[in-house]
Amino acid sequence: MRRNVYERLLAYEMTEGDDGVLYEDFGNIGGSLAESWEVSPEFTSITFTLRSDVVSSWGNPLDADDVMWSFERGWNLKSNFHWYMTQVLKIENFETAFTKVDDQTVRVTVPEPSPLLEKLWTNSDLGILDADKMQEIATDSDPWGQRWLATNSASFGPYSVSKYAPGQEVIYEANEEYFRGAPEIKRVIFREMPTSANRVAALQAGAVDVAEYLAPRELALLGNMPGVRIEQVYGNYIHRVEMQNETPPFDNPKVRQAMNYLVPRDEISQAVYFGTARPTKSPISEIYPAFTDEYFQYEDNVEKAKELLAEAGYPDGFETELGYRTGDQIEEELAVILQTAFAQAGVTVQLSKLPASTLVERYTQGDIPMYFFRDMAIVPDAAYVANLWLNSNSLIDYSNFHSDEVNELIDNALSSTDEEARLTDMRRVQQITMEEAPWVFLFNPGYQLAMRDNVTGYSWYTPNGNAWFDFHKE
Repeated sequence: MRRNVYERLLAYEMTEGDDGVLYEDFGNIGGSLAESWEVSPEFTSITFTLRSDVVSSWGNPLDADDVMWSFERGWNLKSNFHWYMTQVLKIENFETAFTKVDDQTVRVTVPEPSPLLEKLWTNSDLGILDADKMQEIATDSDPWGQRWLATNSASFGPYSVSKYAPGQEVIYEANEEYFRGAPEIKRVIFREMPTSANRVAALQAGAVDVAEYLAPRELALLGNMPGVRIEQVYGNYIHRVEMQNETPPFDNPKVRQAMNYLVPRDEISQAVYFGTARPTKSPISEIYPAFTDEYFQYEDNVEKAKELLAEAGYPDGFETELGYRTGDQIEEELAVILQTAFAQAGVTVQLSKLPASTLVERYTQGDIPMYFFRDMAIVPDAAYVANLWLNSNSLIDYSNFHSDEVNELIDNALSSTDEEARLTDMRRVQQITMEEAPWVFLFNPGYQLAMRDNVTGYSWYTPNGNAWFDFHKE
């Protein structure tokens, strides 16, 4: 929804890949709501000059007040915006950081240099709201319009939400005044079909034009059917089993290493993913700068795993629990394979199929020893990625991984503008992480989309969602 409804200040330019899919060019940032921008030589401030031809879906023109109000809202609600500003840009005071220069100009000032000062604003999480509409619907009990915005939209993107029925559907209507031009597809009905088999049947029957998150075997089936086309990109997902690093036996890195030596990656690649996924060999997404797989050492080696477990004091293995989400066929298949594989070294695994909300509650509270976790970092920067998952001060370091050296390297890379030094530091972070093995590294499952062959214009963005403005229907 963010990709289709909200508009950012900056955006990566798009480039066509060899497969005909449009991809973000991480080395080429362009303007979006900002017509131009200027980063200070010291990387301590960025000044945005807004476009003068932007109109929201409610008909209100964009100005600096919309940007400032959006910033203030995000800051006061302690939302994603607040996290990015405080944890990534290290801002401590709103008034000194955010300034309205004039009606079309806004400046953001940070307390120390940041190499992410420009990249961060390409993030869909930092979309700008139509402040005029938001202030119109605001109430004393809900001054920031949280309740209204839960089922409505007010932004400057290509679409607005005309209907939101939880568990059923969302309907998007085109913003005919969108500054890049009116969307070609005027209405998008995003319908929830929890069972992938139903999505396959609907696509086959022509009842839907696009179906996402299908099982690999279903994609293999559809790929041979007339009238249907499969688009596939490897993207930036990292799927893994996280272990509670502070809870025995996983507080011992040798145990965590042993678990990685027990993963039958070749079997999983064929039996679960039908060859559509790639093994994860680093905590950094393989398409991002600074990625390296040179420190990945975990082949399928039961004897090595037994040796490590014996050195850790578990020569006969141990009992543990692995949680996965109800309704996730991939995770269930992976869980069964891993249960069998781990048993070869005496590790007895109880499989717990849990509703997503229950699983999240348990791993955020640290009371489940192993659990599946799939995520992607949507800012293509190794320090940003590492800060999300490996900095022990991060709110989403659910595995409770802690390394003083990793923390220091990440903090340095978040404030250094020396790109060569940042790359060196991030390689060291990857080396330490692979040695410490905080997770059981599994696969990048990629992102696949099945569609009728009269639908074109597929493009890929780091949040792994669909930008309907790019699509056309013949």
